[in-house]
Amino acid sequence: MNSIKTASSYAAQFACVGADCEDTCCAGWTVPVDQAAFERFQQLPSSPLKVLLEASIELKPMGSPHFAILRMDAQTGCPIQTPSGLCQLHAQHGEEVLSETCRQYPRYKQSINDQTEVALALSCPEAARLVLFHPNLLGIAGNTKPVGASEPPNLHAESPLMAWAGQIRALILWLVASNRQYPLWQRMFLLSIFCHRLDALKAGHTEDRIPALLAGFQSTVTAGSLRPAFEVLEANGESQMDVVLQLAGILLHQSNVRPRFVECVQAFTAGIGNSPGATLASLTAGYSTAHEQWFSPFLARHPYILENWLVNAILRHRFPFGQQSQAGTDTASAVEQFDGLAANFALMRGLLTSVAGHYREQFAASHVVHTVQASSKHFEHHPDFLVKARALLQETGLNDARGTAILLHEASENKPTATLPLTQDLPLALGRKPVQSEGTARNLS
Repeated sequence: MNSIKTASSYAAQFACVGADCEDTCCAGWTVPVDQAAFERFQQLPSSPLKVLLEASIELKPMGSPHFAILRMDAQTGCPIQTPSGLCQLHAQHGEEVLSETCRQYPRYKQSINDQTEVALALSCPEAARLVLFHPNLLGIAGNTKPVGASEPPNLHAESPLMAWAGQIRALILWLVASNRQYPLWQRMFLLSIFCHRLDALKAGHTEDRIPALLAGFQSTVTAGSLRPAFEVLEANGESQMDVVLQLAGILLHQSNVRPRFVECVQAFTAGIGNSPGATLASLTAGYSTAHEQWFSPFLARHPYILENWLVNAILRHRFPFGQQSQAGTDTASAVEQFDGLAANFALMRGLLTSVAGHYREQFAASHVVHTVQASSKHFEHHPDFLVKARALLQETGLNDARGTAILLHEASENKPTATLPLTQDLPLALGRKPVQSEGTARNLS
């Protein structure tokens, strides 16, 4: 399956930079220890490190998600890391002795039928750098046809839908990473249409029609016949700004907020003109200015940043088939998975745009890496984020075609339409459900 092999190849280029890393992957998380690793630890020669390791391991009861975990230090994170952030276990005994999680991170493996995909967790700064600034991440930019789309179905697949998994993924990756005749937000809208059609075939048990869907969709996209439809899609800057604010605050008061993410929030709010008298209209105007004057020019020099983020997210979450985990496979429909993907995309683009508005002429690749890495670490590794993001789109009425257009439109096409008061300083208001007040005004308190 050429498309899968190509999609996985960039992850093999990753190499840890060790003490030169801006962050540590051992702080703020649960570090699981699998049984095989625990048994390897028991065989280590006596040493102060082994004593420390044995004192730091907490065995979990039967039925727990993990066999054991490492007890984290509230201040320094993993108890066996050095002051410079390196792993003593790795340094003294090599990578092969580590637990599966520590050995693989930031690589994430997913299987589709008999093929393996490897994506990278962008919560690692070096992984974020590699992915975001690769000029041709999949090696397919500019291809006129999806690589692998004409392959025969897999007759040994786990379901009728999965029989066509290679061809479906080939079309999706081609649409996102190669077909640049459409702006990225329009490619994502086309992806939402494809997901709706895929779910309809699955619901009607007519998966045998998937080849016709793939061929027809590719032909329509290539012909450009859908372009006029995008001209009438609604743009609403304030609604988009409102949902980005709420997405950014979903976990602000519920999870361990790391200092690097706090810096992102501060740059985000400053970049759109947060002040005690700020209104949703003024923040929307600030966001639009940040996009037009600072982020859009930067993106013109690096047009693949958001595209690469999206490709990696598709691979990372096994989109649109559902992510595999210890609990099984995500049973969300393709449309529900798209809603989560679109919400995450809108949030990441919103953060980057606003941070660009804060740094202005100084906005650089380092700010992009910092923003994506810190926010990925805050959101993507939290089990509730995608569920809450999907629920938010449903609550705000942005989970239909009109809402998808509002969520995805470029900021330059969104203009403020009214003045809506904010009753609290923005960092505190982030993520609070808007409350309908008198007339048409809403606030984020």
